[in-house]
Amino acid sequence: MGEYTTGFTACASLAIVGVQMRRMEIWEVVERHVHIKQKVIRYQPVDKLLDEFINILGGGHGTVEVNTRVRPDSQLQRAFGREACAEQSTVSETLNACTEDNVKEMRQANREIYRMYGQSHQHDYEQGWQVLDVDMTGMPAGRKGEGVTKGFFSGERNRRGRQLGRVVATLYGEIVEERLYSGKIQLERSLQELVTVAEEAMGLTEARRRRTIARVDGGGGRDADINWLLNRGYLLMGKVKNWQRGVKLARSVTTWYPDPKVPGREAGWVEEPHPYDSPTRQVAVRRRKKDGKWGYRVLVFNLPNDTLFWLARQPLRKEPTVTQLLFAALCAYDLRGGGVETTFRGSKEGLGLVKRNKRRFAAQEMLVLLAQLAYNLISWTRDLLAQHSPPLRKFGILRMVRDVFHISGQIKFDAQGHILEITLNEKHSLALPFIQALSPIMAHDGLWLNLGQI
Repeated sequence: MGEYTTGFTACASLAIVGVQMRRMEIWEVVERHVHIKQKVIRYQPVDKLLDEFINILGGGHGTVEVNTRVRPDSQLQRAFGREACAEQSTVSETLNACTEDNVKEMRQANREIYRMYGQSHQHDYEQGWQVLDVDMTGMPAGRKGEGVTKGFFSGERNRRGRQLGRVVATLYGEIVEERLYSGKIQLERSLQELVTVAEEAMGLTEARRRRTIARVDGGGGRDADINWLLNRGYLLMGKVKNWQRGVKLARSVTTWYPDPKVPGREAGWVEEPHPYDSPTRQVAVRRRKKDGKWGYRVLVFNLPNDTLFWLARQPLRKEPTVTQLLFAALCAYDLRGGGVETTFRGSKEGLGLVKRNKRRFAAQEMLVLLAQLAYNLISWTRDLLAQHSPPLRKFGILRMVRDVFHISGQIKFDAQGHILEITLNEKHSLALPFIQALSPIMAHDGLWLNLGQI
């Protein structure tokens, strides 16, 4: 038997993810596309991006944590194919050296990886509907950053920052495309671009668009955007942006029905709907404001009844009542909170999306794209583990990073530095799904996974 060495790591489960990532040749795609022009002293620029990527997966909410999470853990580095880790300041310098061309290269790399492994990209449109949620979220930042302006930041008046637009394949929990904008840009000025780049990434032909539901909030509810989506062939579930029109349309409601799930909310069918380029149904929703007056909003959609109940996750009714259809529409729209809004929360809480701020716009975009890749890799890992432990399917990004990726263990290397065996702490309740899911895969490469006392 040849010589070998064994080392401890607090993130042995993440090391397994690193090995699996190398098997999938994910970072090789990044290396093939991204070419940052920077003087090389010890590490290639793309290697320093990998150090930051490991930091994100490991729960680091700032580049400075490269020094405390990645650099001291040589076992974890080697699992991801790194012989050593760059110092955080040099990682930061590499991010600052990124240009808009590098951002485009990273976008192309993410798109290629998504096409290789994205489950939503393999979706069978003949068998079922695809659901795309489109939305934006605020990215607060210091006032000196490029593209940092005053804008809408929920719950924060006079805040400055940037805006992040995202398209999510909701059924699969995958981020399809993202774009970073200045703080003034809202969904009304970015929806068509976001949907267009998602179409390109997913290969959405006209036939596929007719089997795709686009769900957007009021920011994407301009007439121009609604008509654009309808003319592209999408099934639409959205909200009208113009509140004054909402008040006007609500006047044609003859009967208001109290929402059985949301106290104080009422809904009714708009009897005189606003005309769009294609026929739609419209629902007015009202709630009491603090001053006692009613606040109105209008939902607009063109989904047939069976699709509406499916999107609302309710059983299909052959002869639905007026109220059943009405509240199915409200539920179908409300569920966007479990789609794109959940992904934003996962990126912010689990991946520290708003904690890493760079002054240069291109540097911030690169961080966003690294976090996008991390999000999808976590999603794919969760799906794999959930095949052996279904409760893991409900884990959000925060729990995956904090709990699932922090199972301690030991890694055994041969004299050439190749990983021979990874042993997870048998006392950790989440260790067994890793062994069950990945042991058969790793065994093909002669790498053994097991449980043991650590």
